[in-house]
Amino acid sequence: MNVVDYCKGMEMELTAWKAKMYDLTRKVESLGSREKDKVLPNIQDLNILLSEMSSRIDQLKNECPAEWSPQKTDIEKGTVDMRGKYEQTLEYIGKHAPVSIPG
Repeated sequence: MNVVDYCKGMEMELTAWKAKMYDLTRKVESLGSREKDKVLPNIQDLNILLSEMSSRIDQLKNECPAEWSPQKTDIEKGTVDMRGKYEQTLEYIGKHAPVSIPG
């Protein structure tokens, strides 16, 4: 897979993650202040991960390096980290939401 195809695929995945983050943020708004305070650090972490991945993808698109596997590894690690943090946050919200909120 070349860097251009990889970047296009990752951009599509980032767009999906941004939509998930929007939905997650709306779900957090339904929580009480105590529960919201507990989950906000996860939301902040997720936004940081999204921003870092977006920056790395932009860098790959603009620089188009011959050897880009280190950046690919970082992006994939960010995706794994983001997925874990997202699922942890959804699980917490599900336990403390006033109504059942599907993930």
